[in-house]
Amino acid sequence: MTKYRNSNAPASTSTYNREALESPTENIYEALSIISKRSNQINLDIRKELHEKLDEFATHNDSLEEIFENKEQIEVSKFYERLPKPHAIAIEEWLNDKIYHRSTEDNNS
Repeated sequence: MTKYRNSNAPASTSTYNREALESPTENIYEALSIISKRSNQINLDIRKELHEKLDEFATHNDSLEEIFENKEQIEVSKFYERLPKPHAIAIEEWLNDKIYHRSTEDNNS
């Protein structure tokens, strides 16, 4: 998780240079497809870690009297809400050449 915590990705909506996005593949659709797949991977990683942390606070009693607000649980949730969005992290990784990609097409055709 530390790699996402230290991300310089913007927390809000940002405009990106189309030419910078498509330059590694020379095809905007292929670039967006790669970024989308990486964004899904990041989202799954973050979601898995969040659920693991929240499971630490889970009570296995069904009694309503046992349920109470847990400040630590709220702080964990707020921390994850403040993280940059997965698509912003994926775009930042793409622009910084941190995503490995290769073409599966046969170039001998």
